Amino acid sequence: MLHSPRGVRGSCLVNRRVDGIDAYLDRLASAGPTPGGGSAATVVGALGSALCAMVARITANSRRHEAVRPQAGALAEAADALRERFSAARLVDEEAFGQVVAAQALPAGSPPEKAARTAALQAALVEAAEAPLAAAGLSAEGLELAERAAALDNPQLVSDVECAVLFFRAAFSASVANVRINHRFLTDPATVHAQNERLTAIASAAAESEKRVLTRLAKG
Repeated sequence: MLHSPRGVRGSCLVNRRVDGIDAYLDRLASAGPTPGGGSAATVVGALGSALCAMVARITANSRRHEAVRPQAGALAEAADALRERFSAARLVDEEAFGQVVAAQALPAGSPPEKAARTAALQAALVEAAEAPLAAAGLSAEGLELAERAAALDNPQLVSDVECAVLFFRAAFSASVANVRINHRFLTDPATVHAQNERLTAIASAAAESEKRVLTRLAKG
């Protein structure tokens, strides 16, 4: 058992072989360029997915909710799958931004070098915007899962569902911020326009799901 690198003792002792979240947070807090905000957004989305799975499994195991056991079981599987997709998206985001950093480090002493660096950087920025755009889509899917979790009508887990909604909303907003910052440096207006159109559609679907689930929770 190892002490936390921040010197915390007692119940906060961390075994890095089994507790990956502490090691991730250490990397996030470091001076390294990755992981960053886009990566962190996917972790928040994964937390929302895990909460939906928890709500589903507790409900499925409850005698009081036998009528919704099939729906709860299906939701648990869907939430597990979404959590895996968020985990995969985290690695994609980190790799994409790593390519931006690598392109920025290319030599630019001569005109050919400058041209090559510019081309590499623009290609990397497209992918760096694409990664959080995909994460935004996952967050919208998460809000749909939260809506399904609320529909299980387990009054003891209302706050957990609401937390999942808030996590998915935070993951979505953070992902949007990362799309936007990369768009500032992209020089191809067609790419920016196409990605913005997709983002607008995702935002609309996310807003509708969030509205429905919060309305349901308020009534419950």
